[in-house]
Amino acid sequence: MSEWVLAVSRELGLEEAVESDATVDMVLDLTSDVAHGVSRPAAPVTAFLIGLAAGRAADPAVAARDFAQKIGDLADGWGSDAERGSAAHDQQARG
Repeated sequence: MSEWVLAVSRELGLEEAVESDATVDMVLDLTSDVAHGVSRPAAPVTAFLIGLAAGRAADPAVAARDFAQKIGDLADGWGSDAERGSAAHDQQARG
């Protein structure tokens, strides 16, 4: 997996922005939360959406970690009666 992530990062010009092992762990944890809490097909789509949102941020690597945490928490509580929370990009609501 590490070789694949490194190769893709190079192809996309992201080798300076991606810590392969940490990134793999973050994405796998996130997609596991979404697959089990929401649905399996939602997992890769969610990862893609987080990547798009993070790419718009001033520091995409930090934003990706923040968004992954926020969306992982959302997925964990998806089936509960709790409120769904504020939008991940809503800086005021995020504090």
